[in-house]
Amino acid sequence: MALPLGSVAASTDALSEWGVLLSELVADDHNSLRAQHQHTQLYTSLLRTVRELGLLRRRRAYYLTRIGLVLAAFAAVWVGVLLIGNSWFQLLMAGILALVLTQVAFLSHDSAHRQIFDSAAWNDWTARLLAGGLVGISAAWWRSKHNRHHGAPNQLGRDPDIDIGVVAFTPEHAGRRKGFQAWLTRRQGWLFFPLLTLEGLSLYVASIQHLFRRGATRIERIEAAIVVTRLGAYLTVLFLFLPVGKAGAFLGLQLALFGICLGGSFAPNHKGMPLVPRTMKLDFLRRQVLMSRNIRGGVLTDFAMGGLNYQIEHHLFPSMPRPTLKAVQPIVREYCALHGVTYTEVSLFSSYRIVVDYLNNVGLRARDPFDCPMVALHRN
Repeated sequence: MALPLGSVAASTDALSEWGVLLSELVADDHNSLRAQHQHTQLYTSLLRTVRELGLLRRRRAYYLTRIGLVLAAFAAVWVGVLLIGNSWFQLLMAGILALVLTQVAFLSHDSAHRQIFDSAAWNDWTARLLAGGLVGISAAWWRSKHNRHHGAPNQLGRDPDIDIGVVAFTPEHAGRRKGFQAWLTRRQGWLFFPLLTLEGLSLYVASIQHLFRRGATRIERIEAAIVVTRLGAYLTVLFLFLPVGKAGAFLGLQLALFGICLGGSFAPNHKGMPLVPRTMKLDFLRRQVLMSRNIRGGVLTDFAMGGLNYQIEHHLFPSMPRPTLKAVQPIVREYCALHGVTYTEVSLFSSYRIVVDYLNNVGLRARDPFDCPMVALHRN
C-alpha cells in the first residue's frame, strides 16, 4: 500500500497512559484469527513499501569506509601510547581508546545484524574479528543475548536485558533483594550512571564465562582464542611500556569510559518503556514499536549512539544499514500515526531523566511506575 511521506509529530504521551495502552493490547490478544491476521498485515505492508523503495539495500561503501577509519584510529592510539611513553598524558589516550572501541562495537553490532554484506558468513566473521580482535568481547555471546532481546523487547522472562542483575528493572526483582543489594536497589536510579562505569568490565566477564563454559562450539573456541590473544596483548603492552600505577590507571579509565559510552547508548532505548507480561502475545509491529524509544538529535547524536537512536526503525528492520534508518524514520512515524500505534521519541537528556525516574520508581517505591492493573494480573 502507498504510504504518506509527510512529517508527523512524534507522540510523547504521559507514562500513565501506558497502562491503558497495554490493557487494550491484552484485549487484542483475545481477538479473532482475522484480527490477528490484520495485525500481521500491518507490518508486512510496511515492509513491502520499505523494500520497494530500496531502503533495505546494503551500503558497503559506507561500512568499508567506517571500518577503515576505526582501524586507522585504533592503530593511531597505540602509536600514540608508544610515543608518549611514561607520562600521565597516557590517560588522554585511554579516553580516546574508549571512544574508538565504542565505535568498533557499533560496527560489530551492525555486522552481527548482517547489515554490511550479502553473505551471512562475511557478516559473521566481520563481527567476530571486530568484537573479538579489537574490542576483546565474544560476538557469539553477544549475538545470542541480543537476538533474544530483539525477539521479545521488555518482555518479562524473555528479554535478557531486563533479567535480574546489579540493577533491578521490575518490582519483583527489587522485592527479592536483601542487605546490601536492597540498599543498592533503593538508590539505583541515582547510581545508574556511576554503575555504567562497570558495564565494560561486566561485558568482558560475561563474554569470557560464555566462551569457556562447558559445551562451547568449535566457532566459540576459535573466538576464545581471538579474545584471549587480544586481551593478553593489550595487558602485555600496557604493563610492559608503563609503570604499574599508570598502566592500572589507563586500564581503569578506558574500561569506565567504554562502559559509559556503550551503556549510555543502549539504556535510553527501552528502559522506562512498558514491561510486557510473559504470556502476552503481540503482533510484530506493536511488539517492536511500543516497547522502543527513539532519541532526537543531529549528526553528533547519530555518531555517539551508533544509529541506535533510531531504535524503533532498527527493531522493525534489524538488517537495515545504519545510514538508512534516518531515511525510513518519517515513513515509519507516519505509518504508526495512521494506524494508531504510539511512536515515542524524546531528547537524549529527557530519555536519561525517564530512565532514572523509572529505576527510582522500582527501587525506591518498589512498584511498577506504569501502574498497569492488567500487567499486574498477568504477573500473578
